[in-house]
Amino acid sequence: MFRPTEDPSECVKEVKSLMWVYVLVGNMIRGIGETPIMPLGISYIEDFAKSENSPLYIGFVETGAIIGPLFGLLLASFCANVYVDTGSVDTDELTITPIDTRWVGAWWFGILICAGVNVLTAIPFFFLPKTLAKEGSKDNADIVKNDKEEKQKEVKKENNGITKDFLPFMKSLFCNPIYMLFMLISVVQFNAFINMMFFMPKYVEQQYGKSTSDAIFLIGIYNLPPICIGYIFGGLMMKKFKITVKQAAHIAFWLSFIDFILYFSCFFMICDDSSVAGITTDYKGMQQELYIGNVILDDCNLGCNCPTKTWDPVCGSNGLSYMSACLAGCETFVGTGVNMMFHNCSCIQTSGNSSAVLGLCDKGHDCSMMLQYYLILSSISSFIYSLSAIPGYMVLLRCIKPEEKSLGVGVHAFSTRVFAGIPAPIYFGALMDTTCLHWATFKCGESGACRIYDSTNFRHLYLGLPAALRGLSYIPGIFILIILRKRPLPGENTTSGAMPIEAKVTGNECQEMDQTSKVSSNDVLKTKM
Repeated sequence: MFRPTEDPSECVKEVKSLMWVYVLVGNMIRGIGETPIMPLGISYIEDFAKSENSPLYIGFVETGAIIGPLFGLLLASFCANVYVDTGSVDTDELTITPIDTRWVGAWWFGILICAGVNVLTAIPFFFLPKTLAKEGSKDNADIVKNDKEEKQKEVKKENNGITKDFLPFMKSLFCNPIYMLFMLISVVQFNAFINMMFFMPKYVEQQYGKSTSDAIFLIGIYNLPPICIGYIFGGLMMKKFKITVKQAAHIAFWLSFIDFILYFSCFFMICDDSSVAGITTDYKGMQQELYIGNVILDDCNLGCNCPTKTWDPVCGSNGLSYMSACLAGCETFVGTGVNMMFHNCSCIQTSGNSSAVLGLCDKGHDCSMMLQYYLILSSISSFIYSLSAIPGYMVLLRCIKPEEKSLGVGVHAFSTRVFAGIPAPIYFGALMDTTCLHWATFKCGESGACRIYDSTNFRHLYLGLPAALRGLSYIPGIFILIILRKRPLPGENTTSGAMPIEAKVTGNECQEMDQTSKVSSNDVLKTKM
């Protein structure tokens, strides 16, 4: 009887490495350096660009922030195909392939490349000027005068202390209903999208039977280019049609809602669970809906003395997968490495030679077609949602006082990271673990990574929880539309009910919109200037 892997005869405690501390500290330092770029950079553009041009420029910035991950995913796809210990082990002797759940790619190789690129991209920031002339300004004397006034203000602020402006600004932001509602929407939707993006490769692996490398590559190719196009088109739309703040809010809301409705189609693009004897089916291949995978042994392998916790899957000639060649009842094998083939398998009931090969059985052509439908729908969904992103973000920027803009964008970015970026992967990962059907076991009995999930429950959690979160986020979105309808922004002509997007909030807060109902046409002109 062939027994490729066995339970260890004795437990030897391994010395735990502290190398993860270096990775943690490195990521913290990287995060400190990267975090100010987006909030301060967007505020920088908003301050020095023409008001009608800033949506387009911000669209280009957001597009650049997507092009980077696109190349990153392509690099990750390459690294995931390279074994983690390449160079120190003979890869020809490996009995696992990238499609195996035990495969670990060369993650460290991508980090080294990205670290070098980060150092190079940091150099141009040293050459940026402290201040820029307002785009379209012609009076250089006024520019110099304004620069001097700004420097005097900065000196005065330093003398008075930061808290003198910080606390009033924070109070003003927290009393701004549109700003607070928008931040609530961002936190809720970021929880949904971070969960989707973090676990999308795992979902494609488990649902459609793809390797990690293939899953990452497909996600990058199908999802990120439409997002880039959506950002650019969103910025062009804002610039071309002089979209008002109210119109921008409606565009962002309804496009996002259309994407939300379209999202439910993903529930129908499904594949069956992998048929693994003793876990998802019995040894006759009968897949039961409520099958409890705790009957690992069967009459055909009771006398083989097989380890029941080992995961070394093989695919039988009957189309059924087994946890190991031993549990399949195989007696002989030929070949080496990934080309190994097992014969005379007593648990594989076929009319001809009962044989098996390494790895889980393929899910078939129908499942591959479902994957194509899912990826196409994902591309369309990504484009529609990214098309709404720039109009929505401009609503946020135009409802903050100019002097509060940097702080407001920073608080918004901080809130989304603290209340979504950090907790979302943790609680979502814990929920995903509840759908695990078989855990890897270390030498001393400790649980390792999950080898196979219940695809149905995994799908319900992966698609259902983000859908619920996104659904809740539209409640504060409706309140924003109501507030903008009842309270015109400063500088808005209540007769026409329209305000060009370039009209900015300069003196009053968004909550004081009702005081502008008697604004004259001269005041409107001044606001536009």
